[in-house]
Amino acid sequence: MTRRPIEVVLFDLDDTLHDDTAAYRRAAQRVAQEVACERGTSAAPLEAAYVAEAEAFWHRLSPTDLTVRLKDVRKGLWARALARAGIEDEALAERCAASYNAYRRERVELFPGALELLRSLRARGKRIGLVTNGFAETHHEKITLLRIRDLLDAIFIADEVGMLKPDPQLFAHACSVLGAEPAATAMVGDRYERDIRGAIETGLFTVWVNVRGETLPSGARAPDAVCGSILEVGEILEAASVPAQHGS
Repeated sequence: MTRRPIEVVLFDLDDTLHDDTAAYRRAAQRVAQEVACERGTSAAPLEAAYVAEAEAFWHRLSPTDLTVRLKDVRKGLWARALARAGIEDEALAERCAASYNAYRRERVELFPGALELLRSLRARGKRIGLVTNGFAETHHEKITLLRIRDLLDAIFIADEVGMLKPDPQLFAHACSVLGAEPAATAMVGDRYERDIRGAIETGLFTVWVNVRGETLPSGARAPDAVCGSILEVGEILEAASVPAQHGS
């Protein structure tokens, strides 16, 4: 493992500090079940259609998408999911989006160990930043619900800073704001392409929290460390900051 003094730690939010996948899938399932009861159809195809639409949207997210209100984005996602399930109803799509938003808020929870990790880093004098491709409209609410705002020194949300991961300029900007060189900064995230690739290019120490057990993309540069959960990150960062031992 590369050893270097770590002064700043940047974290992704969704599926790194909290289980966003479980939260949005539970919300989608509840909405699909409600529609199925109302329309006398099966819930499973609608749930699958929404998950597919949502994952495709976030995969192709561009700076242009950041100019659209998240409320309208989700209404559009539900409209397309309903259409794939054979239902054309704009008013229903709007209701689905509103219910989905409410259900998501009910299940916003940190992964076990995440709060302790943030507190430990602060106690050791590290500065902490949050770097996310989400929308400020919902991510500030998540941060409040997760009760971690007071543990963060800076928050970088895509539509507020006008940049998206994996743009190296975003990671460089975060380092500058937090007053540390890239070599003294770590990036912790669950997506290689979004969180790790750009951070590597910028010169950060990288920790890939590979919660889905994915393989490294062909030809990609390996992160400095890989782990399966946020519970392992503290020890990795501590080990990375220990000076290498040299023989006498």
